[in-house]
Amino acid sequence: MAKKAKTEAEIAQFRDSVCAAATRLFIERGPQNVTMRQIASEVGVSPMTPYRYFRDKDEILAIVRAEAFNRFSEALENAVANAPDARSKGRAVGDAYVNFAKTFPSAYQLIFAFAQQDEEQYPELVTANARAQKAMVNYVEEMIAAGLLEGDAQLIGYMFWATLHGIVVLELASGLRGMNGQTLREKIMRTLYAGMKVHPPHLDD
Repeated sequence: MAKKAKTEAEIAQFRDSVCAAATRLFIERGPQNVTMRQIASEVGVSPMTPYRYFRDKDEILAIVRAEAFNRFSEALENAVANAPDARSKGRAVGDAYVNFAKTFPSAYQLIFAFAQQDEEQYPELVTANARAQKAMVNYVEEMIAAGLLEGDAQLIGYMFWATLHGIVVLELASGLRGMNGQTLREKIMRTLYAGMKVHPPHLDD
């Protein structure tokens, strides 16, 4: 008797299960040390079953990284949208960034700890990556338009991004011994704003 074909909902559920299992293994072992056979074993299916739904391990990695990028971008976009005014956007993005990294460390690691060769082969990942880049620049453009900052929006956005990432990585690795991450962040941001000769937006709130 032929096996009943899976419904679309069942296929989606299985794909989600594979992606969740793969994410655990990627984080624990690093993508280079994970095989499709190991992913199948983690899900509890035969070694060839995942190949019915995914081309290979790299496709799975691209899918889970794209999902992580989109969650990250959504957090930043919501922070900007809910900020009461242009002056508040920088602080809102910084808070959302740090909160995301601490609340979803696995997603944050998928975004920044793992790179893939030939990422252009995965349009979903390319789009999600571009969305994150945009999220880290758009709010700066709004602050420039409001007269709160001066300079190149992308460069300023990346300066802030590099600062936040460095602090987050040190905090997650318990590297800020004797220093509060929030205090460090505010001091660095104040210095950056002063260097651009503008008034720091709500750093004392």
